[in-house]
Amino acid sequence: MGFSTKQIHAGVVPDPVTGSILTPIYQTTTYVQESVDTYLAKGYSYSRSANPTVRVLENKLTALEEGHDTTCFGTGMAAINAVFMAFLNAGDHAIISDVVYGGTYRLATKIYKRFGVEFSFVDTADAGNVEAAIRPNTKLILTETPANPTLKLTDVAAVSKIARAHGIPHAVDNTFLTPYFQKVLALGADLSVHSTTKYFDGHNATVGGAVVAATQELDDKLRFVLNATGTIMSPQVAFLTLQGVKTLSVRMDRQSANAMQIAEFLGKHSKVQTVCYPGLASHPQHALAKRQASGFGAMIWFEVKGGLKAGKQLMDTIELWSLAENLGSLESLITHPVTMTHADVEEAERKRVGITDGLVRLSVGLEDAEDLIAALDKALAQV
Repeated sequence: MGFSTKQIHAGVVPDPVTGSILTPIYQTTTYVQESVDTYLAKGYSYSRSANPTVRVLENKLTALEEGHDTTCFGTGMAAINAVFMAFLNAGDHAIISDVVYGGTYRLATKIYKRFGVEFSFVDTADAGNVEAAIRPNTKLILTETPANPTLKLTDVAAVSKIARAHGIPHAVDNTFLTPYFQKVLALGADLSVHSTTKYFDGHNATVGGAVVAATQELDDKLRFVLNATGTIMSPQVAFLTLQGVKTLSVRMDRQSANAMQIAEFLGKHSKVQTVCYPGLASHPQHALAKRQASGFGAMIWFEVKGGLKAGKQLMDTIELWSLAENLGSLESLITHPVTMTHADVEEAERKRVGITDGLVRLSVGLEDAEDLIAALDKALAQV
């Protein structure tokens, strides 16, 4: 089946009791067993371990990523935490892209570092840097591409080849592009990590996370962590996400097309200092973006002439674009990463990796591109 067909039908069957076309919300704690000898015959015993509604979403995401299996979690950060917990022990070392979501950086440096895990934040845009950073105790490589918020890209196939040669699992945060635009497992990655809060949901309605594994062995490690820590996705969230996924391709096509128009507008505006979007030929990794993905996504960043003061003025006065955290929703959002998503990253580290104080991040939605551009033009005129 094609992607659009799978996003609607994969993993879903009509309810066997009523024929309901939508998967029911199995709001239950426990499941009655027919006998001790047939314990788990139906696959469920307690909803901390597994839930039928969540399982349908896991099956659907597995089909879309073309993986072996998926484990869903209560948040995107719970999914990242499960990857850390499944593969890292005290004394181990992990390599992470130098530009990642601020929550990932915080988890590594403020939590796991306390327990004796070492991290190297590496410029993974050059796969050679990954090879050079590997140590005898390196047990995980985590890359984020496109990176949040600078949109730096990592060559997934190149890094995966290095990781496999050293027997190290390679996890890729694929939140920004989803398997609709970028199939990281097909490129050689072992794990595809998602905040389902973003494009899979698409409606600012839920928080959730998922990790799609390439093998049963990898999924078993993640599912053990899920059961042991209880970081489960609720059935209501799974139900809503199942509905959101059905329109993923349609939304991302429209959002990506809007983003291209907006990036081109910003690139020509006299009050814009810099604009970055992988779909622009000016993006330093434009060729890689075309090679490893089928679309450029709907995330843009730019800087206004006048620096931080001008950028704040724009974000505080702009209409139509909502000043808010999150991304991937059908509503267009404008975000100041230094204040919001990356506030816990030290100033020196932010500057080292290019997250400047004046950086403005856009998550482009489904509104008419002309209206979004008009709102930006009006706000820029007032700066």
